[in-house]
Amino acid sequence: MSVEVKNLTKVYGEQHAVDDISFTVEQGQILGFLGPNGAGKSTTMKIATCYLPPSAGTVLVNGHDVLQDPIAVRRNVGYLPEHNPLYLDMYVHEYLNFVASVYNLKGKHARARVQEMVELCGLTLEQGKKIGALSKGYRQRVGLAQALVHDPQVLILDEPTTGLDPNQILEIRSLIKQVGQNKTVIFSTHIMQEVAAICDRVVIINRGQLVANSDVASLQAGGKDEKVTLVEFEQPVEVEALQGVPGVLQVEQAQNNVYRVTSKRQTDIRANVFRVAAERNWPLVGLRQEENSLEKVFQELTKK
Repeated sequence: MSVEVKNLTKVYGEQHAVDDISFTVEQGQILGFLGPNGAGKSTTMKIATCYLPPSAGTVLVNGHDVLQDPIAVRRNVGYLPEHNPLYLDMYVHEYLNFVASVYNLKGKHARARVQEMVELCGLTLEQGKKIGALSKGYRQRVGLAQALVHDPQVLILDEPTTGLDPNQILEIRSLIKQVGQNKTVIFSTHIMQEVAAICDRVVIINRGQLVANSDVASLQAGGKDEKVTLVEFEQPVEVEALQGVPGVLQVEQAQNNVYRVTSKRQTDIRANVFRVAAERNWPLVGLRQEENSLEKVFQELTKK
């Protein structure tokens, strides 16, 4: 197990910022960590990176406890906080060498590692500039490079694409996906397209409590074992005949020529519907699976 959050609680006075949450992230997975503002995401991340102590419970990173062995946890974790803390008067290459020295990387190994991160994060043309002269997108790249320079097994990113333009967002997403091929990545975001594009699993918390923990497809299905296919014909058809298509559980006429056809989530009934339509000479106009948007699921889970 790469990261294991066990009954984690953080209390400030009478407020439970994090309230007895538990989840795990396997090696090589990219986890989207979601929740409204103030839900406890950043607090959880700060505990996992040893910046805050838990009130109860713990976090294990590659088997190392954040309370009992924080130095080992820090060696295994790369962290990019929401507000990227950079030394603006330092040059990019100078800053990354400084961060490498903090992790006790020296000599040829340090230089090689810094150069590798410069190339990986697309900073080759910017490495001779002061960080203060960089755009927000390139500063985020520097933040990612510093989080990766010591080659951690776990990467924790707190809203890494906030404030970026659409092109920069796509570039950072691509970089996260590339890094996630051989590392465990946990990142928080409010952008549901990012979750759908790059995440293997999703954890959602609301007011400090866990409200969802599943893969993206199951989350979109709302935890149901059924799915709905929208079938549109050129003209109304016999509902009873459509009900008899192999794999169909239920048929509901949504509009004059559009039918909501329910089946098991694992069953693809589109080919069967197409064959029956051809046999009965029903001109078929459209055939698509109906899915809940992640935005809708997120709103349902966090509205209370």
